[in-house]
Amino acid sequence: MLHIILARFIKLILLCVLLMLASVSFAGSDPMNPYPLPEGGYARMLIHLEPYANEDLRKVELLVGKTMEIDCNLHSLSGTLERQIIDGRGYSFYILRNAEGPGASTMMACPPGEEKKEAFVLVRGDEQLLRYNSKLPMVVYVPTGFEVRYRIWATVEEARHAIAK
Repeated sequence: MLHIILARFIKLILLCVLLMLASVSFAGSDPMNPYPLPEGGYARMLIHLEPYANEDLRKVELLVGKTMEIDCNLHSLSGTLERQIIDGRGYSFYILRNAEGPGASTMMACPPGEEKKEAFVLVRGDEQLLRYNSKLPMVVYVPTGFEVRYRIWATVEEARHAIAK
């Protein structure tokens, strides 16, 4: 009877050790594993955010665009930043779609003799102010030649009251 109890105890200890080893190997795995590889003609861009005590007071603004030679006019690129979710995980990632063509610009006449210059031209859109979450990488897929830059927006904890009129 004692040898059966001892055998079960040893099996339980071995099972615990195996579970601990499995959790260590999972924790050390590549955090990019759940995210798909980029499609042909696309690059996968990563943003790793610093942890903060109250991340609900912060937002991340994605600045997606490319460096181009432009004149004195205001320029922007067209495109749609689509949010997608990995099935079974709930992790978000973003894909820039429909980013073809030279984009839009104002049509002012530039001063005579003014030379063109290199500048970062943005894709304009609505879905570019996102929730701050330092626990997961922010993953953005963009066509080759595009860049992803970002800004951190922060606010104070105190909310203000609206006035009824």
